[in-house]
Amino acid sequence: DLNTLIVGQGHDHPELYHLLLTASQVHWISGLHPSKEELTAKIRYRAEEVACRLIENNEDSLTVMFDEPQFAITPGQSIVFYDQEVCLGGAVIETRTHSLK
Repeated sequence: DLNTLIVGQGHDHPELYHLLLTASQVHWISGLHPSKEELTAKIRYRAEEVACRLIENNEDSLTVMFDEPQFAITPGQSIVFYDQEVCLGGAVIETRTHSLK
């Protein structure tokens, strides 16, 4: 962890938006990872669910790719996954990335 603080003007600064995240401490309510790769997720309390895909998924961690870049993904916070209105589980956000590069 670099403990880097990025300061920029405005809500639309590109450094505030990320397309991917990695998360650990994965917990699936059913005990099994979902069979669907395309789900929705919330990255903060009271946020709207957004479309995402699980592109790597194992017992210890996962990588999530959003259909659209997300604002202020914050390491240490939780991500919660849904299949329509059913909560599937969640994980703790570790890192975020702007793209697959």
